[in-house]
Amino acid sequence: MKSQTSWIDRANAVLPAGGFGNFDPGIIIREGRGSRVWDEDGNEYVDYLIGSGPMLLGHGHPEVLEAVQEQLPKGLTFFANNAAGIELAEQICDAMACGEQVRYVTSGGEADMYAMRLARAFTGRDKIMKFEGGYHGMSAEAQMSLAPDKLTNFPLAVPDSAGIPSGVRDEMLVAPFNDIEFARSLIAEHGHEIAGIIVEPLQRVIPPAPGFLQALREECDRHGIVLVFDEIVTGFRFAYGGAQELYGVTPDVCTLGKIIGGGFPLAAIAGKAGIMAHFDKAKVGADGFLMQLGTLSGNPIAAVAGMKTMEILRRPGQYDKLRALGKTLMDAISEHLGKAGFDHQIVGDPTLFDVLFTSTKIKDYRDVYKADAARNLRFNKLLRDKGIFKSPGKLYPCLALTEADIEQTVDAISYAAVRLD
Repeated sequence: MKSQTSWIDRANAVLPAGGFGNFDPGIIIREGRGSRVWDEDGNEYVDYLIGSGPMLLGHGHPEVLEAVQEQLPKGLTFFANNAAGIELAEQICDAMACGEQVRYVTSGGEADMYAMRLARAFTGRDKIMKFEGGYHGMSAEAQMSLAPDKLTNFPLAVPDSAGIPSGVRDEMLVAPFNDIEFARSLIAEHGHEIAGIIVEPLQRVIPPAPGFLQALREECDRHGIVLVFDEIVTGFRFAYGGAQELYGVTPDVCTLGKIIGGGFPLAAIAGKAGIMAHFDKAKVGADGFLMQLGTLSGNPIAAVAGMKTMEILRRPGQYDKLRALGKTLMDAISEHLGKAGFDHQIVGDPTLFDVLFTSTKIKDYRDVYKADAARNLRFNKLLRDKGIFKSPGKLYPCLALTEADIEQTVDAISYAAVRLD
């Protein structure tokens, strides 16, 4: 068996920055089972990254594997309609309050890109409003003010990547998350130009302020703007009906990914039929038609994996269990960091959260920006030293976690808190 070091050397030779662009390239994962992963040196971790969210049931859930194995000999993909994809679309529409029709893509970033384009097609307007720090994939629009180091005056957008034409910035309006009055004033000034407002209902880990999402809904209704909820992360995680169910606010369109593919590449745009009609040339004509296709969109392997995952999530008690697990971990972090005397905030929802080292209540990206990121990195490293594997900015509980996993995690939190400087 080759060592992790040899794989890292090979990766550095053939991959820019030695990685896939997603996560720390200094760790090479060999396998995952249930709530755990192992690296190429055989080190074992409790996994709170879980593929950046899709493995809500844990790795290799036997019922999901059985569904996939049943589909494999029937065909991997067809570039044509298939029954599994149709049935999954029916289930998505049943689950999501805004879902009357669905169009598949392969990644969440694609879904967000098409959702913004769909808003433009439907309204005939060009501008998109987003919130500073909101993550909506890798399109040119999405890479505006995602994680800016230069904090400019709103609503000026700041590109976060090279290779984006300057003209894209002119069509983006950026607002601070959770600032209802600023959002209203911006919409009052530019509402006739704004095609869509795209928002993560929980922005990374920042919860919406009371009334914030409802205010966006009201303003969009008043000005004829398409409200898009980016539920790539929150869909089927916060609740079976996503953040729109949990918060009681229904968007016009939502984007979904991660969980709906059961660990396979699949994402979707779900929305009201009158808006989704722009994917249908026969209904809207050539001028209103939004072209969209993708080689693997709606492939049956991902569809059956997603359907089985969703079936399991519909069983009684699943979300209660997930929230209880998350709450236990949130409480443990707060208790041990509090004992050690560190200013900190536990930010997010029990199904998805993280700790930020600051005494300031977190309401938007700029509050996150001011937190002690270096201390957060040290805390995460200490956790990894004790076999806890997590993202730098999020902790994803999964339903495969056991009592032993929780005990190990709490011990690791205690260990990290007393050694943190």
